[in-house]
Amino acid sequence: MHAISKAVLISGMVVAMPLASAAQQSAGVPDFSSNFAGWVGNGGGGPGYENVPGAAVPPVYTDPAHPFVANGRGQPTFRIADLTNPNLMPWVKQHMKQDIDEILAGKKSAFTAQSSCVPAGVPFFMGYGGPDPIVFLQTPKEVWMFWHEDNQVRRVYLNVPHSKNPRPSWYGESVGHYEGDSLVIDTIGLNAKTVVDIYRTPHTEQLHVIERWHLIDGGKTMEAIFTVDDAGSFYKPWTAQRHYHRVDQDFEEKICAENNQFNIFDYHVPSAAKADF
Repeated sequence: MHAISKAVLISGMVVAMPLASAAQQSAGVPDFSSNFAGWVGNGGGGPGYENVPGAAVPPVYTDPAHPFVANGRGQPTFRIADLTNPNLMPWVKQHMKQDIDEILAGKKSAFTAQSSCVPAGVPFFMGYGGPDPIVFLQTPKEVWMFWHEDNQVRRVYLNVPHSKNPRPSWYGESVGHYEGDSLVIDTIGLNAKTVVDIYRTPHTEQLHVIERWHLIDGGKTMEAIFTVDDAGSFYKPWTAQRHYHRVDQDFEEKICAENNQFNIFDYHVPSAAKADF
């Protein structure tokens, strides 16, 4: 069987990506990109992580005093974190409290990477995938993960070690391998410009994330279970998960509206001080 390839338009460039068929992959290796499937995150109200049964330390959740109301379900609200979470270090709580106080006082809106055209980073990339899907492109040496909304891309390099001293970047350095029916991804080298969740929880450059992606429900559902370890921000590593349902659609290029100065919300959209041409 011949390899299938598809041209993907990324920021004006056409990249031909060979997609490994089931016959080309090793026995048992999952085919996340079969028929160009996309994966849309389950659960309304934007990205949110789910508990993992048996996990000792959960992620940050909503403050009961400020319940979240999604758009279309009443007067919408911003997500406010429960700062009684004992896993947050003092500097993290102080940073988040200042942010929350300003939001509740109406001084600013809740910053999200998506609304500001800023790369999501890891693990917040897993909060994406709704309403636009994440698409996997698998090759023998790499796995690319595209998010439709503003063409954010993660690259996972297979069966190689980490660099000795990776330079911190938005998505860090991700290496991975297959374990049975799962894709296991290990990410380090992340800069501290991103947040780890929808509650805008900060992190340091010590952040280390391990993910396990696999199909369940006969291939109709994707499950991502991940552990976040950052000794500079959290007392203990914490574990969460996200589920996605399958959709069949072609990849589309959508452009995030960078330099939009007319948004009625203060989303801190980055803009250049002067033209570069």
